[in-house]
Amino acid sequence: MEPRSSGVAPGGVSVSAVLPAGGSGERLGGATPKQFCAVQGRPLVSYAVRAMERINWISDIIVVVSPENIETMKTIIEKYGHKRVTVVKGGITRHRSIFNGLKVFAEDEFSCHLLQKPEVVIIHDAVRPFVEEDIVSKVVMAAKEHGAAGAIRPLVSTVIASAADGCLDHSLERARYRASEMPQAFLFDIIYEAYQQCTDYDLDYGTECLHLALKYCKTNAKLVEGTADLWKVTYKRDLYAAESIIKDNLSQQVCVITNVKETLAHVGFLLPESLKSQIKVEAISISLSKNDSHLQNIISGQCYNFVCVNDKRCAIQETQELVDMLEKSNIPLLYPVVLILVHLDSSENNSFSIGMEDLTTIKKFARETKKKNILVYGLLIQHK
Repeated sequence: MEPRSSGVAPGGVSVSAVLPAGGSGERLGGATPKQFCAVQGRPLVSYAVRAMERINWISDIIVVVSPENIETMKTIIEKYGHKRVTVVKGGITRHRSIFNGLKVFAEDEFSCHLLQKPEVVIIHDAVRPFVEEDIVSKVVMAAKEHGAAGAIRPLVSTVIASAADGCLDHSLERARYRASEMPQAFLFDIIYEAYQQCTDYDLDYGTECLHLALKYCKTNAKLVEGTADLWKVTYKRDLYAAESIIKDNLSQQVCVITNVKETLAHVGFLLPESLKSQIKVEAISISLSKNDSHLQNIISGQCYNFVCVNDKRCAIQETQELVDMLEKSNIPLLYPVVLILVHLDSSENNSFSIGMEDLTTIKKFARETKKKNILVYGLLIQHK
């Protein structure tokens, strides 16, 4: 077992998450269930797990999959270095799968050893990859106070009911209704009791966890307005939309760090000047070893692209300090970080000043950082 998180949740409660991932993906089409479809080379479920994993106050993450996909899920966990994750065998329906996920905190038979029961449990779909800590925190706080809480969004279309003859029976007033989204959160004892009491009909045909808490525990859930990115990947077109969002997130901003001699400073700043018309650019001139607070703030703002311009023969040590800063920030947990090393060579001779030994060192460094989801590239520019 991986060590439990030591982070402190909002309100000081202990929190774990259950991610149902046992769907067949019938509406998506194709042989691969949607949660295992690749988006930017990574299975969709991995993004949802990362979203929970990067929240350091979530102690355990339970991923519930169909029996035939247990080994697939375990391979994904190993390949992408997921931590604090337990894989559980799902049931034949959504509610039965969630119930199995909750049982690992209460019944020995569903886990090799019982996990510590949380005060609050989050339930979030494995095919909703774009969830931020802010909304998770809000539903957890609301669940602590009200017993249950869930994210909602305005209805986009009017809901109508048809009669037996296929004609319109009635429509609902759209302004009065909301779409139920994820994440949802519950006091563990409330949602577990609700699942223990619910009927086979509920388990086989129900889909709404908040309704179970209301029906069996008389708990009125607090509804929390969610953001537009909480949508669920359902159809094939949604995979393309997800990929577009990920690409967009990765290309919003670049930080150009210049650390060169004064005589080359003007060259170092040509790059950010040329980029400003295409992308938001943060340009700073520092030595990475100084641990500049401005750089720390840029990293905290979740910048995923860095260009380091230097005139040193091999600046691996300083670059390692940036990699360490990025690791501590946890931003590489969700998306890859791109780090481009630009070496300005002002030597008089025409041959490259970086030898084979230095190239080998850089390649080895790049291989190691790739394991941390940080992609390192090198560029040598001869300047006369």
